[in-house]
Amino acid sequence: MTAATLRLLDKADQEVGKLDRSVKGAVYEFQHKFRKNPHSHGLNLTQLKDGSRLYSAWVTADYRALLLHVGDADYLLLSVLHSKDIDDKLDRLAYQINPVTGGIEFVDVQRIEDTVLRPAKAPGLFDAYTAEQLLDLGVAEPLLPLIAKITTVGELRGLAASAPQLTVDILFGLHDGKSLDEVREQITGPVKADDHIDADDFATAATRPATLVTTDDAALQAVLGESFERWTVFLHPTQKKVVERRYNGPARVSGGPGTGKTIVALHRVKHLIDRIGPGHSKPVLLTTFNRNLAADLKTRLLELGGQELVDRVDIVNIDKLAHELMAQASGQGKNRRLISDEQTVREWRQLLLELGETGWDPEFLAAEWSHVILGQAVNSRAEYFQVRRAGRGRSISRPERAKIWQLAERFTKHLDDKGLWTWRQVAEHAARLEMERAARVRRYENDKARVGGQELIHRAAESGAWLDYRYKHVVVDEAQDLNAAHWKMLRAMVRPGPDDIFLVGDAHQRIYDNYVSLGSLGINIRGGRSSRLTLSYRSTHEILDSAQDLLTGETYDDMDDGTDHLTGYRSVLRGPHPDFRGLRTWDEERNAIADQIAQWNDVPPSAIAVCVPTGDMVTEVAYRLAEKGIPAVEIGPDGPRGPDGVRVGTMHRFKGLEFQRMIIAGVSDGLVPRRAIKAYRDADPLRYKRERQRDRSLLFVASTRARDSLAIFWHGMPSPFLPVP
Repeated sequence: MTAATLRLLDKADQEVGKLDRSVKGAVYEFQHKFRKNPHSHGLNLTQLKDGSRLYSAWVTADYRALLLHVGDADYLLLSVLHSKDIDDKLDRLAYQINPVTGGIEFVDVQRIEDTVLRPAKAPGLFDAYTAEQLLDLGVAEPLLPLIAKITTVGELRGLAASAPQLTVDILFGLHDGKSLDEVREQITGPVKADDHIDADDFATAATRPATLVTTDDAALQAVLGESFERWTVFLHPTQKKVVERRYNGPARVSGGPGTGKTIVALHRVKHLIDRIGPGHSKPVLLTTFNRNLAADLKTRLLELGGQELVDRVDIVNIDKLAHELMAQASGQGKNRRLISDEQTVREWRQLLLELGETGWDPEFLAAEWSHVILGQAVNSRAEYFQVRRAGRGRSISRPERAKIWQLAERFTKHLDDKGLWTWRQVAEHAARLEMERAARVRRYENDKARVGGQELIHRAAESGAWLDYRYKHVVVDEAQDLNAAHWKMLRAMVRPGPDDIFLVGDAHQRIYDNYVSLGSLGINIRGGRSSRLTLSYRSTHEILDSAQDLLTGETYDDMDDGTDHLTGYRSVLRGPHPDFRGLRTWDEERNAIADQIAQWNDVPPSAIAVCVPTGDMVTEVAYRLAEKGIPAVEIGPDGPRGPDGVRVGTMHRFKGLEFQRMIIAGVSDGLVPRRAIKAYRDADPLRYKRERQRDRSLLFVASTRARDSLAIFWHGMPSPFLPVP
């Protein structure tokens, strides 16, 4: 018996996922049998052509595995095809070692030519580039004649399903308007091999990160299972360099929903811990805004690295972290009651009524106080006169700033007298405490350099002064949700320098009213320390197209005084088009929800979700489902309130979640966007635009939670965000 190594090429899982369940199971059994002995009875391992590295072996009576012989007893599983197809297309199957990345690429040229491309009747999308330029970027050479025929974006998307990933990324980058140099730096650079590439050394090529393969049983089983479950903790090889790269300072990874940003963050945490080695209790902070997501991050990090890894990482949502810092600092705020943003507005309204102030809007003052004064940890009236007001809409004069500062001081006393505390205040105080702590560290280090370390250590021990920063590295998930005070606190928690802060996020998914300029807060991510992910592993192509239509006409910031976009955002997964359905009344809509769920009887109830705009509608949907005999579970602040049943919740509750089938209901004009924001249309046009954009982002986030099927319902007039007549 001769054991063999069998690797699975990443593109192969897309084909396997389309096969019948019985064939999928046979593929899994085949790989076990092959690895034990590739020459065992029944496999019939056969070289397809003299001098070729291509082999075939039987999976079932009708299906054969197409294999690339890498070297000795080492093989790559390239594809699983019906037996009649392999011989017919043998001359059109191409494989090579990419001369730029050093990775192995396999191309079914006939499939692309037959199913994607038609005779060119218009100028080609890539006529402006020579073959030499494309090859220099890393485009697969066998595809050059076909690329020259591409005339539409639809054909380009079709090519994406079968072409090597680097080729797809390069072509989309060029089509998006990037220059050759930008593509070389942003797309080719991260995967370019650092050493010499031997075009005939397939054994070495198979081990390079650019060869997208999995080798171990767990990975193979995940690949052959449900299509999105494989990405729960397994890192896509194309993201490996982003995770393992050394950065000169803060770094950012952006990308649309389902592109693997959280996976990158989790693997970054593990990489940093592995690099630090033993000797530090919790040197890395992993944080996010939502406490549900913080709990999910802990679960997934446990799956990735076990309890030993989790024990060395501080995993906490950002507001809880700030609150803990306040409690440690002589118990500040421990006797106060925390109130919500809505309650804060009510308190402002009460104060203005008591003062007889009628010229100010309580919502505006609450936002100005929260986002600007507290959000940027403004200490004085003079500072407030100078501070930036990013994302605040209407401009205000110097006299108006003076009046606002006076009212803010009165409001702070108003809360003090009532024993109240807002989460924004907690974040601001925590940021101030951490900034003071960082200043002590800097003073200590300066004194140490001047008078000697041992004497200073003795003095610091006697005075209780801090001697070092709290963390060695900070990793932030869903970065777009944090406010300026949060960022000031994080900036002070870690020493400025290489690999200090690593953040992932997407401004298109901002569902809270937090707008920041990271550069102005001491977090400089410019200078090549920004990466963007474009391939979604969660939702189908059809769902993503509909979701992106919801954002039509909007411009989103990049958290650093620039603009963000989803150009090139795509999926290679295919499925049914979303169902857009209008009903006459809310009662009819609830019945339609129940009927749709009853039709989705091929998946468990917990794999289905219903998302609605308001809390009252959550209760009403859950009640109607119960009447129809359908188990339902509401999603609360800490997640689902039970293990079984269809998940029902508001749009905010679905951040970070994903489901096989999903209904978004109540997407009616006046509900999405909220009718209340119309009051700002004339009084504060920029705020109206920002609030409208936030509601649009909520709908976008909800729609991208769906993996296989999406239905969007409304009653009366549809939301103006929907792409329907």
